[in-house]
Amino acid sequence: MNQNFTKLAFTDSVKKIQEQYGSRKSYARIEISGDKYVLTDREITFIKSRDSFYMATVGENGWPYVQYRGGAIGFLKVINNTTLGYADFRGNMQYISAGNINSNSRASLFLIDYPSRQRLKIWAESKVVEADDDQELLKKLIVPDYEAKIERMIVFNILAYDWNCSQHITPRYTTEEIAGEIGRSNPDILKSCCPDDIE
Repeated sequence: MNQNFTKLAFTDSVKKIQEQYGSRKSYARIEISGDKYVLTDREITFIKSRDSFYMATVGENGWPYVQYRGGAIGFLKVINNTTLGYADFRGNMQYISAGNINSNSRASLFLIDYPSRQRLKIWAESKVVEADDDQELLKKLIVPDYEAKIERMIVFNILAYDWNCSQHITPRYTTEEIAGEIGRSNPDILKSCCPDDIE
């Protein structure tokens, strides 16, 4: 059941506190603005340009768990305009997110572009697919030139999404972004300070 994010996020207790602080009327209008779960070009371009995201799942004990996922740009793949997925490599072998997903498929993704101060929230039903169980999916999620062993794949069926305001996002930059800016403005500085990084 794909829907407007307010149907998932605005519980009775949320609406009560919105009323208390005076934002209920404006958010009530969003609730009737129609469902939004099919990714447009804007969301697809944004997702494909990310090298990280945060993923929240919930354990059987009711406690939320937030995991940072990082990788090559575009490692979170857009399978189609309502489905995302990524290849899960061997890590510390705690398997908290995978275990949580197996008991409760609800997940929330948080994608941030710090330099442009944009963030995208996604609510999804998720599932764990073992790498050996779906070769076609595996081909879609492989990260080129990354040789670590893929143990499983995580797939997200998008139920809703929403863009956040940028007010409190502190701009941060990767080393590649900084090097790119320095190189564009003064290539000689980059060559003198980082000769090994310049082809």
